[in-house]
Amino acid sequence: MKKALDKSNEQEISRLAQNSKVLFDLLPDMLFIVKDDFVIERMNQAAINRLGDQEGRKCHEVLAGLDSPCQKTVCPFECREFQPKYGQVLERKLRDDFYAEYSFVPFEGYREDNLILLVVRDITQKKRHELELEKYSKNIENVLREKIAILNESERKRQQLYKEVNHLKKETDRLAGHEKMIGESKPIKALREMVYQVAASSATVLITGESGTGKELVADLIHKHSNRADKQYLKFNCSAVAESLLESDLFGYEKGAFTGAAASHKGKFEEADGGTIFLDEIGDISPKMQSSLLRVLQEGEIFRVGSNIPVSVDVRIIAATNTDLEKAVRAGKFREDLYYRLNVINLRQVPLRERKDDIVLLATNFLLKFRERFNKEVTFLPNSVVEKLLAYDWPGNVRELENTIQRAVLLSRDGMISPSDLGINPESDEDRDEPVSERSMKKFVSRPLKESVSLFEAEIIAHALEKHEGRIDDLCQSLSMPKTTLYEKMKRYGISPKKYKNNK
Repeated sequence: MKKALDKSNEQEISRLAQNSKVLFDLLPDMLFIVKDDFVIERMNQAAINRLGDQEGRKCHEVLAGLDSPCQKTVCPFECREFQPKYGQVLERKLRDDFYAEYSFVPFEGYREDNLILLVVRDITQKKRHELELEKYSKNIENVLREKIAILNESERKRQQLYKEVNHLKKETDRLAGHEKMIGESKPIKALREMVYQVAASSATVLITGESGTGKELVADLIHKHSNRADKQYLKFNCSAVAESLLESDLFGYEKGAFTGAAASHKGKFEEADGGTIFLDEIGDISPKMQSSLLRVLQEGEIFRVGSNIPVSVDVRIIAATNTDLEKAVRAGKFREDLYYRLNVINLRQVPLRERKDDIVLLATNFLLKFRERFNKEVTFLPNSVVEKLLAYDWPGNVRELENTIQRAVLLSRDGMISPSDLGINPESDEDRDEPVSERSMKKFVSRPLKESVSLFEAEIIAHALEKHEGRIDDLCQSLSMPKTTLYEKMKRYGISPKKYKNNK
């Protein structure tokens, strides 16, 4: 009886291994399983088609053409460093002028040996392959769960397989999130985990943080992982619309409600019924709009302009602001009841200066993005450039970093970025000792005229904000500038009104 049971178990394990091999070979990406002695233990069919059967050879010989492993800048794994880069999506040029993205994950094999799974994919088919990888991960999970349920007599093996499946699933979700929310710092990891926790619910979310930190990306990720991901998702910037048009844009209007209203029109809330609406710069809305928005949150209904008939809507609200709403509530500028309705879940996007661990990762991602867009052969960021990026405080946050890398890629020569291409000047102790006038002129004379004019305009706006203590109406009157134009320029230059005022 025992022999028959052992034989049945062996057959079941063999069938499971065969199924895994079939799935392994079905993937269009090139997959390698590498042992800790750098020997390629397994290759899938796509890898064999591309490179030939290299099983049993050293990985550094096959992929990099090297006689020894783990040489800096060339080894695709870099797993011998103190801080290995597993889990990140990296890029390099392989044989035959083939550009590829690759990632790798260490795991423990069923023989309790240390292995590395290396995934190599064609950049031109990146998105399709990522979807295939996600599908592969889900298929592996389902297959293993079914087989694990059968192998009840082997508790130790079941627990081991279950742990490996969950690890792969978490890594897949984490890598999927990296496409938008890039970063490995503690604040970003905590924020990403919070997003995954709250996304599935329909709770109202308030995203806070300085301008340029990526609040909209957080909102996008929440919607992507929500139960409403397949429904309408509308974005609305409350500060970019004149106060007289804000109510009609959000809630719609009836025919004849005002001059030019020739027909009834649905607002954003009706258009997003069943889905999600992202309200950016929520701290800028007037007391009247605050009252109308509170009704939506409390009663789930809106009134079109020119109508007394309520319209029921089912909309999840994600709001964002760079204003300190608590101070605005204490100052009587923002309704307390609305604040608590919005602040059910609060997600704070920290400024870039508080997560400098992510600067190089973000800069590298932007480098790849703009290199492809502008067809520039820029391959890496030199140490001198990295040091300058890390020394700067980034008042404009991630948006400023993206614009800086875009400029640097455009100005790069011979495939290299120099520190001067960045156009930023971290303030040194020596600079602080210089007279203010000399320091001010130095900022302008070292730049092209167009860039100097933009910098000068940004400083005028910042100085006026401080002078008027953040009172936007007074600032617009002083500069003879429409409010919408002012907000557009502040967004472009990464100027945060929060530094100068208690409210907008």
